[in-house]
Amino acid sequence: MEKIVFLAVMVSACFAVPQDLSGKVFVFPKENNKDHVKLLTTKSVFSSYTVCLRFFTDLSRTYSLLSMAIPSGSNAIVLYKFDPKAIRIHTLEPAADFLSMPFQVNTWHSLCVTWESNKGLSQVWLDGKPSVKKFIVSGAPINGKPITVLGQEQDSYGGGFDAAQSFVGMISDVHMWDHVLPPTEIKSYMNHKHVTAGNVFSWRSLQYEIVRNHCYIQMILEQMW
Repeated sequence: MEKIVFLAVMVSACFAVPQDLSGKVFVFPKENNKDHVKLLTTKSVFSSYTVCLRFFTDLSRTYSLLSMAIPSGSNAIVLYKFDPKAIRIHTLEPAADFLSMPFQVNTWHSLCVTWESNKGLSQVWLDGKPSVKKFIVSGAPINGKPITVLGQEQDSYGGGFDAAQSFVGMISDVHMWDHVLPPTEIKSYMNHKHVTAGNVFSWRSLQYEIVRNHCYIQMILEQMW
């Protein structure tokens, strides 16, 4: 088994300065209704999107990986695992359930989600395999100043967190684009190869705020995958 070495770096305050987080993870160590990471962007209109991230958890209950709210609604984008083999994707409030997906615990998973407003179709990629495409909502873009968080599910604009929906584990390599990536690019991400950095959120230049009692990132000193 490949050895993994972690170094926890503790800081007294969390500043929204863009940082290259390559080789690092956000650690969510306990269930609660407070701890989350807020991702910051100047973009506020999305006629399409692709969100990619990697995560590791031992949870078998429901949890939220990413939640974007806008002033007109708390479910602008939600990546919500609600069943051992299913994930629910919200876009502009409506949702689609993607079933028969192998979300094994204590395993690193690579997840990408796409949606485009013209056709209203969404698709989930998990560990290199695409789902069927499902209709969520069409005809209008996501429009409004977003609040985007990792690790909690917003029931109101920037709040309304529920500990029973919180994420416990590790999240890494988060990117978001304001368009649908072609399958070749998604496969490159899944295979840990070079991919053009997200133009909404980029793990290689991430502007974020950590909200909790103590702020830290665990730095991976050896190859994790």
